[in-house]
Amino acid sequence: MIVGAGRGIGRASAGLFAEAGASLVLASRTEQELTELAFDLERRHGAPTLAVRTDATNSESVERLVGEAVRRFGHVDTLVYAAGAGVLKPFNETSEEEFTQLLDVNVKGAFLMCRAVLPLMEKQKRGHIIALPGILGRSPMAQAAAYCASKFALTGMLKALALETKRFGVRVSLLHFGGVNTSFWDQITMRVQRERMLTVEAAARAVLFAATQEGEGVLGELILQPESHQL
Repeated sequence: MIVGAGRGIGRASAGLFAEAGASLVLASRTEQELTELAFDLERRHGAPTLAVRTDATNSESVERLVGEAVRRFGHVDTLVYAAGAGVLKPFNETSEEEFTQLLDVNVKGAFLMCRAVLPLMEKQKRGHIIALPGILGRSPMAQAAAYCASKFALTGMLKALALETKRFGVRVSLLHFGGVNTSFWDQITMRVQRERMLTVEAAARAVLFAATQEGEGVLGELILQPESHQL
């Protein structure tokens, strides 16, 4: 199940999962993007695909998504939470509405999705939750106070959740990507060098890598930076 599958890393990840033979549940707020993606994946890879327009910040919408997934496939093995909102601007220029939106999409949406799928995963004694806090979910940056607040909250919430759910066989992976050249940057006024960022394909390969780890090991956190921003 990929939430935020309509574009960016979520969309690229869906393509790799379909190529690998996965059955897919695709969710985002934009129905046209989902419909086009589902058709393309079924045509190119023959992937069993369910596309559901979903607002991850709305509990009824989330419950409907999970219910349809269970009716179609019977279970949910992996949740990829790739939905996100971003605002990068000086603290004093950040509005209350922008701050609320960041918390709603980046934290509340992940909370509602995890709360909906965890009973399924706990019952089947296995499951994997993959989220994308990004590098700003572990390292602060100027002009990103509100964004960092939401992404640090996502990191903390899921680290605590990992401790609660490990006895049920549920794994949690946090992917801390550096700058990824997605449509996120289309509305950002900060000067950046998008050509030096990670590609969405590189980020998607990391998502697939995290999801396909076998054995007793758990990929807890992964940091993937552009070559120009190595630690």
